[in-house]
Amino acid sequence: MNRKALEAIALSVRSLTVDAVQKANSGHPGLPMGCAELGALIYAEILKHNPSDPKWVNRDRFVLSAGHGVVLQYALLYMSGYDLSLEDLKAFRQLGSKTPGHPEYGVTPGLETTTGPLGQGFGNAVGMAIAETALAERFNTEKQKIIDHYTYVLAGDGDLMEGVSAEAAALAGHLGLGKLIVFYDSNRVTIEGSTDITWSEDVLKRFEAYGWHVSSGDMYDFEGTMKLVEEARNEKNKPSIIMLKSIIAKGSPHLEGNPKSHGAPLGEEEVKAVKKALGIPEDADFYVSEDALSYFREKRSQWQREYENWKKLFEEWKRENGELYTQWKEYFAERINTDSIELPRFNAGEKVATRAASGKVLNAVAKAVPNLIGGSADLGPSNKTKLEGMGDFSRDDRKGRNLHFGVREHGMGAITNGIALHGGFRPFCATFLVFSDYMRPPIRLASMMKLPVIYVFTHDSVFVGEDGPTHQPVEHLAALRTIPGLVTLRPGDAQETGEAWLMALERTDGPTALALSRQGLLVYEKSDSDWKKNIRRGAYIVFEGGSESNGGSAGNSSGNSLSNSPDGRPDVVVIATGSEVSLAVSAAKKISGKKIRVVSMISPELFLQNDREYIDNILPPGIRRVVIEAGISLGWERFTEGEDDIISIDRFGESGPGSEVARHLGISEEALIEKLKKAD
Repeated sequence: MNRKALEAIALSVRSLTVDAVQKANSGHPGLPMGCAELGALIYAEILKHNPSDPKWVNRDRFVLSAGHGVVLQYALLYMSGYDLSLEDLKAFRQLGSKTPGHPEYGVTPGLETTTGPLGQGFGNAVGMAIAETALAERFNTEKQKIIDHYTYVLAGDGDLMEGVSAEAAALAGHLGLGKLIVFYDSNRVTIEGSTDITWSEDVLKRFEAYGWHVSSGDMYDFEGTMKLVEEARNEKNKPSIIMLKSIIAKGSPHLEGNPKSHGAPLGEEEVKAVKKALGIPEDADFYVSEDALSYFREKRSQWQREYENWKKLFEEWKRENGELYTQWKEYFAERINTDSIELPRFNAGEKVATRAASGKVLNAVAKAVPNLIGGSADLGPSNKTKLEGMGDFSRDDRKGRNLHFGVREHGMGAITNGIALHGGFRPFCATFLVFSDYMRPPIRLASMMKLPVIYVFTHDSVFVGEDGPTHQPVEHLAALRTIPGLVTLRPGDAQETGEAWLMALERTDGPTALALSRQGLLVYEKSDSDWKKNIRRGAYIVFEGGSESNGGSAGNSSGNSLSNSPDGRPDVVVIATGSEVSLAVSAAKKISGKKIRVVSMISPELFLQNDREYIDNILPPGIRRVVIEAGISLGWERFTEGEDDIISIDRFGESGPGSEVARHLGISEEALIEKLKKAD
């Protein structure tokens, strides 16, 4: 260990921090200054990484869960040789820069995840550790360990106050994730003051109760910290947390230990005082020690040699394990070939809950997609997400593909993101739609990071019934649809559910939510012979009703015109989703004297991304439109002339049998028929 070089790196971190934050007139200098020694140790001595290949599959992962302190990581990425320049640091928090105000995945080379919302990075790291051990079990041989790395986290008091970290930590301890090591920056400061005003628990005892290996030390003791890291590495059956006592804004003569240093620039006079105290020339903006840079130059040669040795090992493994390598390529392929997936058959006239159909589809998909893994927040039997015969992931079975998250929706979402971020697996997770609220932060982050996570949300409406308004979602579909980048699919029958799963698997640029029914739904005939293609455009014509009594034609093969209409234009278009599609078809068949078109709109957002020709073909301009969905009306006003043509539920539900509750709230065939009979 080169103590002189480590001190030079820490000095440079403090220098870059005060200047970057001051120049931006915005940022969080306290953590980077307080953790500069640990950061130097992590990047110079602890991590197995290669700046020339930031995506190396066997690199150690480092997650800055306390993302507000991101200048720490930017400074270390720059000095250690990642594709980040001093000019990038000078552009900290500026529009379009590679150094945004919090870590953003995909923006800065070397960052493993988007953090900032406290506790999320901690949860991500648990997912990464799960992925590492699951891949190691599948692909390592006695001779070659091609997957063998650690996941390190830097978390602060705020991370460990947030409930999501508790959920994730409890599961990590239960699973015995021995290659997960968390550094706990214990500076005992939050924005409002000392943590004493809100916090009196013994954190290490809590983690010990979770089943973690715990230890403590001094943030500024290089040798002592390294010894604690070695102890943690030697603990194979427990994750480890190392509490390091620190001083926020260490090195600042007047703000060291002061909560004011957490989230605001130190000020020009204090920056000068810091530089004077540290022995940095006052006029040396963005000072970096040459000792630090030369040390990292030498380290890069060492890292490159280790990287090349791994590549040789991988080539040897590939030559000797052809079948495993074929599987490897499948696991790490960017896209899933859905053409090879044989979906179960569902016939028109059957009555199947879309959650039940999803369960059958999921098992068919899992047979064709070996790296699909996931599970539920203790609702597997209800969500129908059990992968039959594929084992349960546990400390004793790392090959199991069923993940049991327990009653931990928030932690589940963050962990699933971490699995996706690690690479090698395509994860899904599940709960009731009403509990998507509990995991909204990780869903938002998955969308921001463009992670192809799949969310299975069942019991999607007031048709849940007797459990009452606490379990009956009404605003949740609209809430999910507002998240940029998230595609929310609400299939109307079992056949559409199969295609919805394929749509989710085909995505590579963001997450997908499937909203599925508890109650049985009729599998309906489709007027559009190309419906499997057109459903991917967000909506298609499911029924074309003629003007004769009791319906008319529903057999038009193209779905693009009305066989009973001289001008091919309907009198009314009904837009429906999910369980309301079959209701709309049934109602349309009972209307005489009007030409009714029923559109199954599995995703309003996808539909509105189409060209004008397709949109006008499905929803002809100037034609009255009626919307029916068992949820709030918000968003549907885009498709109608007024609220009077939206049948929705803009209040909470009631306890009672599902069909009775829905009828009581106006979601019924009778209500739709009455609306359709109304004159334009």
